[in-house]
Amino acid sequence: MKSNGISIQTYGDNKNPALIFVHGFPFDSTMWLKQIKHFKEKYYCVAYDIRGLGNSDTGDGQYTMDSHVDDLFSVMDLLNPEKPVLAGLSMGGYVALRAAEREENKFSKLILLDTKSDADTNQGKFNRYNGVKKINTEGLDTFISFFIPNCFRDKFKTEEFDQYETYMITAKRSNPTGVKGCLISMQGRSSATEYLPSIKIPVLVLCGEDDKLTPVEEMRLMASKINNAEFKIVPDAGHISPVENHGFINSEIEKFLLKV
Repeated sequence: MKSNGISIQTYGDNKNPALIFVHGFPFDSTMWLKQIKHFKEKYYCVAYDIRGLGNSDTGDGQYTMDSHVDDLFSVMDLLNPEKPVLAGLSMGGYVALRAAEREENKFSKLILLDTKSDADTNQGKFNRYNGVKKINTEGLDTFISFFIPNCFRDKFKTEEFDQYETYMITAKRSNPTGVKGCLISMQGRSSATEYLPSIKIPVLVLCGEDDKLTPVEEMRLMASKINNAEFKIVPDAGHISPVENHGFINSEIEKFLLKV
């Protein structure tokens, strides 16, 4: 279904407890399919494409992190889940943290995967700019071919080559305006680090052991600032841990969901 230009997929019975998945950049909601397959019998699973990516509308490409949160809230207004668990990876984690910072009472638990609470450093902002410039001057395919290899560990790229290539090909089908809009929204986002100590809902933090973009020590430090947060290192995984080691991720999420 589509609402306000956002492509939404739902799985399972909407009377069950709800799980909302927010994907990473520059992917789409299909990156969560291994989690959805595992949880859809007992949970109402909701996955949507961030504006500008996947099957969601691109619009003018003028996005901010708060406009992405507005899109999340519009999905929730449509489906009306009761206190869902919110899971976000990478850019999806930025959306999840900002959503919780704005209206934490909407959620029962928070799952943060391969993400960070800090805003971009000056170098990080410059890297986002270079990404936009690369798309403008060399094309989207060149940018995707440069960016995505950093998201997966080398072993996955060789042993699961077909799967890796599928993610590469799918990302190259994106609208360049949407991809640039997402880069700019990440570049301009505010820091959520000051919010971390005030979080009251349970939080699970997961990080791939070989994550090059949000390294283990960086995520461990973030988790240490959240009262009673659980921090787990995901073995045999890089930045896209739910794809690279879905068995471990599903098991840890399931244990987290069952805790009262």
